[in-house]
Amino acid sequence: MVYSYDRSAGEKRDIAKACIEALWRSKTGCLSVQILQEFYVTVTQKVRNPLDSVEAGRIVRDLSHWKVHSPDAEDVLEAIETQQQYKISFWDAMIIWSAQQIGAELLWSEDLNDGQEYGPVRVINPFGSSINS
Repeated sequence: MVYSYDRSAGEKRDIAKACIEALWRSKTGCLSVQILQEFYVTVTQKVRNPLDSVEAGRIVRDLSHWKVHSPDAEDVLEAIETQQQYKISFWDAMIIWSAQQIGAELLWSEDLNDGQEYGPVRVINPFGSSINS
């Protein structure tokens, strides 16, 4: 998500933009509140050429039209179990748990293991090899 709006991301930006555009066209994009939060902070503070907060807020507003999972306390507890089961970070477990709750079968991530399955959710690195498999 971040790469699609990061003007300094080069080829990764092109790939990410194509992925995001495909999700818009197919109306299959979904994400969690955590992703919206991380996106906002990253594009306004952590990329080489940050977006201003107004533009980033507009993008978050647009993305909020997708199917969005808003976790509650029970989801946090389930993410803790997911973390323990798969030996991953809590934040990654929260993303995976949210993907499961929203009914996503594919989770695009550069950080998790490409091709790894977490229950019904399969991780795809859009910059990796399993995108075509």
